[in-house]
Amino acid sequence: MMLSVNEPTRSTPLLALLVEDDVRLAALTRDYLESHGVAVVSVTDGRRGLSEAVTGRYDVVLLDLMLPGKDGLEVCREVRARSDVPIIVLTARGEEADRVMGLELGADDYLAKPYSPRELLARIRAVTRRAKGRAGPALGAFRVGSLTIDPGARRVELEGEEVHLTGYEFALLEALARRAGRVLSREQLMELAKGSAEDAFDRSIDVHVSRLRQKLGDDPKRPRLIKTVRGSGYVLAGEPE
Repeated sequence: MMLSVNEPTRSTPLLALLVEDDVRLAALTRDYLESHGVAVVSVTDGRRGLSEAVTGRYDVVLLDLMLPGKDGLEVCREVRARSDVPIIVLTARGEEADRVMGLELGADDYLAKPYSPRELLARIRAVTRRAKGRAGPALGAFRVGSLTIDPGARRVELEGEEVHLTGYEFALLEALARRAGRVLSREQLMELAKGSAEDAFDRSIDVHVSRLRQKLGDDPKRPRLIKTVRGSGYVLAGEPE
């Protein structure tokens, strides 16, 4: 049974906020997810979706782009400015420009309609695993140059100052940092960061790297930390300590 926004019950391991104005699709999605252990709170417009998403009680936000009240891209931008909750964008907008825009505004993943509920469930599990640090065994903190990365606490410091990253950004930076000095292709990064190789596209990695550089204060024209190797991929400068 779908939870209303007034019922904060946490009877299952994960709680998802579904912001979708297509009532039939929302019901189908809810039924599948709840049959696989994900509780769902559903709202049908962008304003209510934004209000709910920033409460801090959700494990993941499933966000349509074409919404009444407030556009999904604007909701995504405002949620990310106020919360690190994982966001998966669900939309009929299939153009690469729209996918890239969603990622640039802070989404962790993207799934185009019509989508498979089974794949959506897999992506929910992937982004929440990254956000909660359950992608692998707990490991100690380590340094690469001026960066300190603590996988157990999901914490990154640059020259002693904390840098706030989304779950995917952290996974991507950790993958680069553990292999500092080695060039990693986009395909390798998607696999190491536990992204979906089946639906991933090259520019998604480019967008995440761009956001990482911005948060790390890395000049995109002359990056000192994450360098682009033309035709090959990316490399994090330095050696892991």
